[in-house]
Amino acid sequence: MSEQRARAREALGHGTFDLVVIGGGALGIATTWAAARSGLRVALVEAGDFAGATSSASSKLVHGGLRYLAMGPGAVPMVRENHAERRALGDRLAPHLVRPLPFLVPVYRGGPHSRSVLGAGVVLYSALSGFGDGVGKVLSARRAVEHVPHLRTEGLRGAALYHDHQMNDARVAITAARAAAEAGAVLLNHVEVVALRKRGSLVTGVELRDRVDGGTFGVDASVVVNATGPWLDVLRRMEDAAAAPSIRLSKGAHLVLKTDTPWRAAMTIPVDDVRVSFAIPWEGQLLLGTTDEAYEGDPADVRCSPADVDQILAEASVGITAEALDRSKLAYTFAGLRVLPRAPGDSGSGDTSHAKRETVITSGRGGMISVAGGKWTTFRRIGASVLARVGESLGRDLSHAFDGVPAALPGAALPERVTAQLGRELPSLPDDVVRHLATHYGTVSHEVLALALDDPALLDRVHPDGPDIWAQVAHAQRYEWATEVDDVLRRRTTVVVRGLDTPSVRERTSRLLAKAIA
Repeated sequence: MSEQRARAREALGHGTFDLVVIGGGALGIATTWAAARSGLRVALVEAGDFAGATSSASSKLVHGGLRYLAMGPGAVPMVRENHAERRALGDRLAPHLVRPLPFLVPVYRGGPHSRSVLGAGVVLYSALSGFGDGVGKVLSARRAVEHVPHLRTEGLRGAALYHDHQMNDARVAITAARAAAEAGAVLLNHVEVVALRKRGSLVTGVELRDRVDGGTFGVDASVVVNATGPWLDVLRRMEDAAAAPSIRLSKGAHLVLKTDTPWRAAMTIPVDDVRVSFAIPWEGQLLLGTTDEAYEGDPADVRCSPADVDQILAEASVGITAEALDRSKLAYTFAGLRVLPRAPGDSGSGDTSHAKRETVITSGRGGMISVAGGKWTTFRRIGASVLARVGESLGRDLSHAFDGVPAALPGAALPERVTAQLGRELPSLPDDVVRHLATHYGTVSHEVLALALDDPALLDRVHPDGPDIWAQVAHAQRYEWATEVDDVLRRRTTVVVRGLDTPSVRERTSRLLAKAIA
């Protein structure tokens, strides 16, 4: 057992916690972070890995939601709030992880939107963000191709230009988890809730099984929060066997394609009057997606199917040339599940593209608080809202978790400055490795590189075709709760998403993890 894991196990065994959060995705981590900042004794337990499911299977966007404007004036406050969080994350709280990116919306002859409508939309969108990224505008077809070299030009009448942000969602999750721990929270992954502790019908804690060593133990808590995403109703039935279904699931699949041509902008490609398809330069590759279809299977088995691949490539071909969509360039596929609130009497089947995307916080018969829905852009606000509900249960005002001093994530710094500093300190380190560390760790890069002082081999690349180095593997195990090979290669680094997790890479990673734990 690693030292970090052993400390967490020991801490969970002492006394009663004010709050136990079940579920280590974006919302569970945000709630835990907010609670720790508010001075609560809080624990977070996760059956798999932090952000191991939906929260690392997003479109990697922190965005205001341009398409929401089509819903009418009622969407304006939501878009304005989204923009405020987007800019806070990109400007102050995590500039090393959340970066600005221009987007183009191509306008084709016979398409669902006109130049004038899109032009007005991106100007309004810019206004709702306070014009912090400039003013949205309409580009000619020639100018649009300068931004996106593989833009399909047949019938192209121009493109609307606007700005949003992108991120590496898994790195944001792990870094936010670390922020919670630094604020005093106790976090443990790979530990499964097997039952709820109760006093009568009142939920008073959780019974746990450690999936690493098989041990069982329990944690007492004044309040329990259920933030388990697709498994929300499983936990609700532990609280109340008669609990009616409260959510429905929608699958969103994505593709990652290799590309040799740099894109200066992402694309938002209208599919119809509601749905769009994204094409986003990400980690030196091209991210395509997403789908939106009802899902009724086991959440643990969700995956990108051959039909999803066909659909995503077909929708992307509306705006991208066939050359860029060659199937031989496919490096990685992934899928996640959106949690959508289910209205009473809703069968949970049928179309999901028109379903409401909202966060719903409820309290069950045993007092357990369950949170359904949500998104990365406003994950801090949602965590604060859940904590405010916890405060009601505790008889305390906990509605100001992120007020006052900005809650910057560990490593927060402009990546350009970190890149320059690392370049001066380690001139022998390849430029792409330096940039990679700066944009995934910020100032924490120094902590990563310090592990190589006693073992210079940790500066070697994990795979010759990628920028990740072995020091990141050691760092993931020591400081970031990594226990399994996929924890490291899929979520702490970018090895898997680049299609570089060869058998030899996985075997060496396994040996390093075993050596560190021994």
